[in-house]
Amino acid sequence: MNEVLLPGVGLRYEFVNADGDRIGIVARRSGDVELVAYRGDDPDECEPLFRLTADEADAVAEILGAPRIAERFADLTREVPGLAAGQITVPAASPHAGQPLAHTRARTRTGASIVAIVRGEHVIASPTPAEVLHPGDVLVVIGTDTGIASVRDLISQG
Repeated sequence: MNEVLLPGVGLRYEFVNADGDRIGIVARRSGDVELVAYRGDDPDECEPLFRLTADEADAVAEILGAPRIAERFADLTREVPGLAAGQITVPAASPHAGQPLAHTRARTRTGASIVAIVRGEHVIASPTPAEVLHPGDVLVVIGTDTGIASVRDLISQG
């Protein structure tokens, strides 16, 4: 992937997809995103495919990012001995359901960190302590196997 600074506009990312098409993504300073396809070898001649508002771009990023977050954590745990990743579903009966993440004190009590919350189709990466946990949320936890098991117990039983 190639990254090009567009002064006063933002950044343009370019890559060639599996079909050999040259694709560009212009990330504007406003947060809007434009996808373009290039014609031939001229980097300045392109055809706009579509434009997304900042909110639409965030929605697409969440959809595309959810599987990739889990994949990246899995890669990380293979590279760092003793580090593991786990997923824990918040049960409806959890004493922490309806409470902010800070209520769990998970990192302090277990040494493991809750690094993301998957809520339906949405991913909350690096959730703040104020993020309220909902029944059915899937917590992505990084730590030792023991730490992850302790978070599982904590979420289930308090």
